[in-house]
Amino acid sequence: MSVVLTKGYPHSVLDLISPGGAPAIEAADVVKSFGALTALTGVSLSVAPGTLAALLGPNGAGKTTLVRIIATLSRPDSGRVRVLGVDVLAQPARARGLIGLTGQYAGLDEGLTGRDNLVLIGRLAGLRRLAAVDRAAELGAAFGVAHALDRLVRTYSGGMRRRLDVAASLMTRPAVLVLDEPTTGLDPASRRQLWEVIAGLRADGTTMLLTTQYLHEADRFADIVHVLDHGRIIATGTVSELKSRVGRPVVEIRLQHPSAAPAAAAAVRGRLALPPADVRADPASGWLTVAAADDTGTLLAAAAALRADGIAVTGLALREPSLDEAFLALTDGRQGVGERPALAYEAPARGRARRLCRPLGARGGGDRVRP
Repeated sequence: MSVVLTKGYPHSVLDLISPGGAPAIEAADVVKSFGALTALTGVSLSVAPGTLAALLGPNGAGKTTLVRIIATLSRPDSGRVRVLGVDVLAQPARARGLIGLTGQYAGLDEGLTGRDNLVLIGRLAGLRRLAAVDRAAELGAAFGVAHALDRLVRTYSGGMRRRLDVAASLMTRPAVLVLDEPTTGLDPASRRQLWEVIAGLRADGTTMLLTTQYLHEADRFADIVHVLDHGRIIATGTVSELKSRVGRPVVEIRLQHPSAAPAAAAAVRGRLALPPADVRADPASGWLTVAAADDTGTLLAAAAALRADGIAVTGLALREPSLDEAFLALTDGRQGVGERPALAYEAPARGRARRLCRPLGARGGGDRVRP
């Protein structure tokens, strides 16, 4: 599936890329505080044109704060942010014309049809009525909701609403798309459908910045990963590069009897002289994971230890570290990558949520626009 970005539009995505191969998104030394709370302490990152960059971090790391600054919804205390070469602080209106944002909260009016939502957002963004109607139909077909465009949004499933949310952020064909936890709360089928849409956007050359609670999404789709912790970037690299920082592959052992997990862990630790942190047991599932200092040697030694103690196994495997394991190692084991909007951000009221999820070039003020 490919989402057409440039049909009937004077510029292609490539035309909007900054000359000289400059980053599509660039943040330098960004600082942001809320009273005594310092949310960002000198964040610097860059996103190359046409790539998907994932921004990961524990709860409260500052991800949403940074996203809001990049999207011109908040101003930093100091630092610089550019989108396609445009300074978002000095020229916010121009920058908003380049950015589409899908926030954490639904940005749709449930009392309108899907079509009316899209057309209204297009009109607010400056499209003529016919162009907005055509674009709404185009996006409805591309996102698999064409059959429901004339239904009220309150009748949509969660997956359909989220796809319409993303479609709304593309009404003006932005060259940069910011996705703040776009799949949170969706069932697996809806997440898969939304990622098919995102893959189509990526193929069309859209630059994307993604925050997500699901590390396997970043593992599968991200070109580059930035790990944010305590308000600063602590690691940047491809998924493979971040995994390599863990340093060792992992032996996975499935036990025939899950209740034997504690005894199995003790047997492997004792025979292989491993520290407790290198052997993890899950009595609920019957899985044992062992940090492999010697690859297949560790696997064979662990199997021998279990056999010597009469502990039956049903499966053995050797794999590279997962992004989850790399993330936990980088952040000292603190789990939870979805940022709870605490202190500075309470859940926005519905009207405000609508404003967060439209194309950022949309006009404000007292303009009266007929859907």
